[in-house]
Amino acid sequence: MSRHRCSHIRDRRRHQKRKSFIRWIGVAMYSAASLTSSPGATIRTVDSPKTKKAGSTQLSFENDSWSSDSTPRTDPPPSDAIPQYPWRTAIVTTTFWIGEKPSANNPVPNRKSCWDSRWAENYGGTDTPQRGERRSNYIPQAFTPRQNPFYIALPYNDMTSKGHKPEAMQVIPWFKKEYQSASRSVCKGRWIAIRRGSRVCYAQWEDAGPFRTDHADYVFGNERPQPNLNQGAGLDVSPAVRDFLGMDDTDVTDWKFVEFADVPAGPWATFGDNNTFVINRRAEEEKEDLALAARSASPSAAAAE
Repeated sequence: MSRHRCSHIRDRRRHQKRKSFIRWIGVAMYSAASLTSSPGATIRTVDSPKTKKAGSTQLSFENDSWSSDSTPRTDPPPSDAIPQYPWRTAIVTTTFWIGEKPSANNPVPNRKSCWDSRWAENYGGTDTPQRGERRSNYIPQAFTPRQNPFYIALPYNDMTSKGHKPEAMQVIPWFKKEYQSASRSVCKGRWIAIRRGSRVCYAQWEDAGPFRTDHADYVFGNERPQPNLNQGAGLDVSPAVRDFLGMDDTDVTDWKFVEFADVPAGPWATFGDNNTFVINRRAEEEKEDLALAARSASPSAAAAE
């Protein structure tokens, strides 16, 4: 190998090491911002999967026209008369996934969520974080998920075994509007926006974490995430969110709650029985089918035929 070639390789390796060091410093600085009092009770930690970073390739969807370059890159303008929520900025963000197995730093497996005792089963399997085992439309290669692959966890659970927590009605802004019964969470399925650089992703809140289920003053208030084993992480995101945003397995993002009316169409609108987009589409299809059946059954329609 020529000296020029060796020098080029050394320069490239130095650049890669310098880039990784700068990213590590950035995460560490953002983590320091969350250092306040002791973390309190913990429920789980999240190990970052040992995977390679995905390349910058054009992404397409099966049975869909969406691509990574056709989805919004900036926060869309808010709709009129819809509640607006503030951005939580510079939040250390870790990757977690449905079906994640327990480990030394993750004693609680993700076969269940706070709100779904059969989470992995209802999803359809393990939502592998390995980039080489995922399709270009942000879902695992092994199966088509039955729930939205764009999901997140925040460190609050509004439910106990006896119903909603006593403070839930006071701290959750949409509690009265969304309340249906004492046994049903008003947090599960809630949409949030996650921002990294110029890209914005949308996902549904489907579990509580990282670590805590009681940090209402951060999730709904002005506090920062508490110190924890994952550099003060305050948000868990699914592999689909990670890949859409081009994140590392541990990174820094901004996030905020959004009303569904402010969620634009995108890859997060494609899959899932729990997905508001899918639920609405199915309702419209059923309505159209009923209308068609009614027209076909009417005497005038029969005569016209």
